[in-house]
Amino acid sequence: MMILNDPEVAKLAASSGVDRIFVDLEINGKFARQGHRDTLISKHSFEDVERVRKAVPGTPLLVRLNPWYEGSRAEIDRAISLGVDILMLPMFKRIDEVAAFCDYVAGRAQVIPLLETAEAAEIVDAVAALSGVAEVYIGLNDLHLSMNKSFMFELLVDGTVAHLANSIRAQGKPFGFGGIARIGEGLLPAEKILAEHIRLGSSSVILSRTFHRPYDDKVPGDSPMNLKLEVDKVRSAAAFYRSCDVAVLEANRGELKRIVDEITKAPKHAG
Repeated sequence: MMILNDPEVAKLAASSGVDRIFVDLEINGKFARQGHRDTLISKHSFEDVERVRKAVPGTPLLVRLNPWYEGSRAEIDRAISLGVDILMLPMFKRIDEVAAFCDYVAGRAQVIPLLETAEAAEIVDAVAALSGVAEVYIGLNDLHLSMNKSFMFELLVDGTVAHLANSIRAQGKPFGFGGIARIGEGLLPAEKILAEHIRLGSSSVILSRTFHRPYDDKVPGDSPMNLKLEVDKVRSAAAFYRSCDVAVLEANRGELKRIVDEITKAPKHAG
């Protein structure tokens, strides 16, 4: 998945092999949670949704709405009227929030709850069991804050993501988690994270801001044609890890833990 709101970039992403275009309308409470951190707070709009939908009519379009509130029904109706295929519900803490969201969508679009609070982690089984839930996405950024961790990928090595993944899979639902940088990049190498996606049975991941560089004028030297190359690298790495035996994936898990431990013990690190 790739988060964007530019129709031309959406066309480029779709032609480069990105499976889902992701427009992010969540804003309620987000600045209070993340405004002090180096995280992307989007300013996407319903107008962006309409433009992106027209630009990539054949590519699945996912829209993240606001957490459940009095305006959610109107948001759901508007998104569906614009042809959105998948609706994501963020920051839920109670099962009734997810159930109400699913009930109102009523099969008009797929629903993906974004599990990113400690309270949501406690009810993962019930969430994944809801008939209106198509799959579940685990949001490491807000979840690690909610669980008082200093680095979001601690959740990948302390068993949290594995527990959530097992619970979701037990209900027969697909899942994904976190985001990855370009292959060969990242404070925690992207390929190490991708290997864990394969080991845990994940089926989706968000491509991070590093994949936006082909069309970001602030980073010179990149060609827009590189996006397909970088997406292909992700697919090739995933295919490689799928071909590996369990011992290789377990060894990667040990290496991942070592790197995360080093990062978290450093005086300052990117959390």
